[in-house]
Amino acid sequence: MIVREAKLLNGSKSQYARLDEAIRTAQFIRNKAVRLWRDERDVDKSRISRLCKELAKEFPFAKKLNSMARQASGERAWNSISSFYRRSREGSPKKGYPQFKKHCRSVEYKTTGWKLSTDRKSIEFTDGFKAGKFSLFCNKEVREDLFTLKINRVRVVRRADGYSGQFCFDANRSEVGSYTGNVVGLDLGLNFFYKDTNDNAVIYPKYLRRAEKRIRKLQRRLSRKFVKGAKPQSNNYHKARKRLGIAHLKVQRQRKDWAVKLARCVVTSKCDSFSRNLLLAGG
Repeated sequence: MIVREAKLLNGSKSQYARLDEAIRTAQFIRNKAVRLWRDERDVDKSRISRLCKELAKEFPFAKKLNSMARQASGERAWNSISSFYRRSREGSPKKGYPQFKKHCRSVEYKTTGWKLSTDRKSIEFTDGFKAGKFSLFCNKEVREDLFTLKINRVRVVRRADGYSGQFCFDANRSEVGSYTGNVVGLDLGLNFFYKDTNDNAVIYPKYLRRAEKRIRKLQRRLSRKFVKGAKPQSNNYHKARKRLGIAHLKVQRQRKDWAVKLARCVVTSKCDSFSRNLLLAGG
């Protein structure tokens, strides 16, 4: 499976508010599934699937969400439950007991509830919330995949800098490489990000350290906007909260971009003459 992402732009405030309603409804269904598992014995995946239908009949706002999106929310709950069972069988010290979600940021549609335009430049959500049409902002590679590959799922993700659409394609990514037969050991540590058996080391760039000054400044501004029990959460408070979230999001993206590019560089033998076959050692 390949996942591509595009920004959802040119929507009105009411359209984004409807996306928020869909996200909250997906959170509601997931939490109801976890509650059912806690209250009843012998709950399996089929019972959670039936629960999604029962919630649609009982709650009008749950019926607005696309039926496959409701099933996807139930699958999320079952994945956390089955992971808990698996870790318990394996004797893992961290079992990962399923918890209720308070701040979900995504809703997942399968093959219905959305519709792409013929030029693949916009997407329209057609379920009961009627969020409407959004423009897709993405690069040329993502646009070509939207034309050529089969889309299994569409996920709407809310972040500090706006809303994004993630497209899950039914395809496997494959790249041609030359096998050299060499083996290189990597030691992941604290002083260095990693050091290999040839004594080549890579130092982590410490993006958070660089951004700490600005983050502290934004955090102080946020704390002055709201005092619990004394001040309400004003519009200025939420603006400051979003600015702080964007600063943290930038650091997160810098870390991920650096780590992915470095891993690709190592695996494709383009960094310090590493080979494709790696032996990872815990640091």
